[in-house]
Amino acid sequence: MLVYLFELLSSEYSFFTLFRYLTLRGILAVLTSLTICFVVGPAMIRRLSHKQISQTIRSDGPKTHLSKGGTPTMGGALIIVSVVFSTLLWSDLGNRFVWITLFVCLAFGAIGWADDYRKLINKNPKGLSAKTKFFWQSLSGAIAAVVLYLLATSPAETELIVPFFKEVGIPLGMGYMVLTWFVIVGSSNAVNLTDGLDGLAILPTVMVSSALGVFAYVTGHSVFAGYLAFPYISGTGEVLIFCGALAGAGLGFLWFNTYPAQVFMGDVGALAIGAALGVVAVIVRQEIVFFVMSGVFVVETVSVILQVVSYKLVGRRLFRMAPLHHHFELKGWPEPRVIVRFWIITLILVLAGLATLKIR
Repeated sequence: MLVYLFELLSSEYSFFTLFRYLTLRGILAVLTSLTICFVVGPAMIRRLSHKQISQTIRSDGPKTHLSKGGTPTMGGALIIVSVVFSTLLWSDLGNRFVWITLFVCLAFGAIGWADDYRKLINKNPKGLSAKTKFFWQSLSGAIAAVVLYLLATSPAETELIVPFFKEVGIPLGMGYMVLTWFVIVGSSNAVNLTDGLDGLAILPTVMVSSALGVFAYVTGHSVFAGYLAFPYISGTGEVLIFCGALAGAGLGFLWFNTYPAQVFMGDVGALAIGAALGVVAVIVRQEIVFFVMSGVFVVETVSVILQVVSYKLVGRRLFRMAPLHHHFELKGWPEPRVIVRFWIITLILVLAGLATLKIR
């Protein structure tokens, strides 16, 4: 939004040419969303507490979680508001990738909000049925996939890029839409499953989002893309603004969500940020690297799948409880130990993903 204003002002005052630079606007997006969280967060928590919009704790889970009953939830709405406002403020609104990313974030946030509303406001413990939730997730993901496919202007936008190889791009054709749908919907649910401990999901989100922002900048910069043997895709650089806004909002939310949490994000936040990460990974053509960097989210999801399959096939559970973080809790690990170790693992995986920038 402000890009157009600075363009006009730069013709009269050279100082405003600074705001043309993507890196500066990315930093400002981080600071803007972070500031919004710090300013709005306390009032939001008080409001949620006053309305008694609080988390219900499962009786069959770790006993240490029982004390968390009554903690306000649906705090993920703060993340969405901060991200959307910051992105609209600092990005080029003529960029198609910005609007597609915002659509995915808001659509999946709306699905999560409806689920949380039913569970917390209408006191329906089931919320949205699994079929209903999956239908709307699939529809939203499919819309994004089709739009990205139809608006693609170069072959690189629909190729599967293989890391560590300079010129390996697999043409996907119509399969691009299937992959895009899978990445968006899968990522959304993976983050939602991981969001079970204080701060467990949000800091990995910050790290992965920051790394994807680097990939967005490189992919959208013709010189850097050429030097690093990356496919150049015009316009992807603006996605850096969204990634910066998400990283800033995540850090701001972590201020209140860190152990012991003052607020939980709920499905409204987890579904939105998971889907947003997925669509950004697709836009910058780094689905494989995203899979590696999001290893914690992936393993948490796989643990749930294996638990269900094992129980249905042989009547035994592989883990004491799924997702995996609950298994370690029931083994006696204190919650902060589980959280920090998962953070460390994510940092290692993100650094491994960033290494693919140069190792090609």
